[in-house]
Parts: sequence; C-alpha cells; structure tokens
Amino acid sequence: MSWLEIIGLALSAAVGGAINAVAGGGTLITFPALLFFGTAPVTANATSTLALVIGTSGSIYGYRRHLAAVKTWLWRFLPVSLLGGVLGALLLTCTSNQTFSRLVPFLILFATVIFLAQGLLRRQVKLEPASNPAQPHAVWAAILFQLAVAVYGGYFGAGIGILMLASLGFIGLHNIHEMNSLKTMLGSMINLVAAIWFVISGLIAWPQAAVMTAGALCGYFLGAHYSQRIPQTRVRQIITAIGFLLAAITFYKEFLR
Repeated sequence: MSWLEIIGLALSAAVGGAINAVAGGGTLITFPALLFFGTAPVTANATSTLALVIGTSGSIYGYRRHLAAVKTWLWRFLPVSLLGGVLGALLLTCTSNQTFSRLVPFLILFATVIFLAQGLLRRQVKLEPASNPAQPHAVWAAILFQLAVAVYGGYFGAGIGILMLASLGFIGLHNIHEMNSLKTMLGSMINLVAAIWFVISGLIAWPQAAVMTAGALCGYFLGAHYSQRIPQTRVRQIITAIGFLLAAITFYKEFLR
C-alpha cells in the first residue's frame, strides 16, 4: 500500500469508528474508502466489517459503566443477533463481486435514508408511550426485529445501530447511554460472527484490515468517551450528504455509464 492509502484508510476508519460509537453509520465512510483505493466490493465489505468489529472494543470500554443496567436485554437479544449475523454473512459469501457491486448503490442509499431518518425515529420514540418490557408481545416483537437487523448487519451493516436505537426506544428504554452500550454490544456480536465467517472464507484484505483496525480503535474510544461533547447535528448532516453523493456516484457507475 502507498502512504496515501495507509493514511486515507486509517483516517476513514477513525471517523467511521467515532460515528458508530456516537450514533451509527460508520460503514458509510469505511466501505467507500476501500472501494476508492481499488478493493473489490465483497472484499471491501468483509474487510470493513472486520476492522470495525475489532475497533468496537474501544467503544465497549467507553460504555462499560452502563452495561450492568442492560444485562437482561443483552441476554435476550444475543442469540438472535448471533444467528442473524451468521445468516447475513452466508448470504454475502454466496454473492459474486459483480452482483454485490450492483447491489451497493441500493445498500448505500438504504443506509443513508435510515441515517437521515434517525432524528424522526428518535422523536417518535419520545412521543410514543414507553412499552412495558415485561409484556410478551413487546419482547417477541423486539427480538424478531433484532433478528432482521442482524441479518442485514451480517450482509452489509451500515445503519444497524440506528435501527437498534429506534427499536430499543420503542420497547421502553430511555437512557441514551444505556441504549448506546446495548447497541454497541449487539452490533459488535453481529459483526464478530460475520467477520469470523469472512476470515474463514478468505475474504479479508489483511494489510488494509490492519491499518483500519488501528484507526477504528482510536475512533471508537474517542467517540464513546466524548460522545456527550460532540455536536452530532453537523456530523449527521455531513454523513447524510456523503451517503447520498456516494449512492449517486455508484448508481451512475453501475447503471448509467
């Protein structure tokens, strides 16, 4: 790798890690960065997943004080998160680079729309009466939704944190730091099982993964540690603009050029 690629990938991973720690959507930075430097689409997705999941440890450490409060929900959501992550990873390994390349514009657009809708989802969460987590139908609805999120996360991943935060709010959780800690743990488990499968399948670009892991570790820790001081509105606006721009570029390259 050239120094330009090393610096570019490290910075993209650091920014992606910080965004994931604060709100989610970091894959919208790391995945296109790998594509920009010539990594094949399926390999880029797998490498981005591995780099960000290793970096998640920094974010988990930053939220360590809140984990005890969400332990019950963690054990409820963990099995379906692991299952969904495996299913999504299997779907990716069954997808050719050509097919995945054609899906990329739609995946980026979907993730960007979800990212853009985060504010609306959170406002709806605040307006809705908190569901009683003890009600069986609320628990099972949340578990099934988590399974769907996990399958999508194992396949592509961008936006799963946003979806989980909205779901957790609807089932009655309200402390954003506790929600972020639970979201981070579940997201890391989804990506972990997917990353293990990607490693076994030989889909990882190891030099790029090593560089991005170092950047993601810094970004995750700083994002989790300073999340209350970061002006999130401007960051979300920039990421949304980047996402729509990348979707437009990839649509043009795949279907119009």
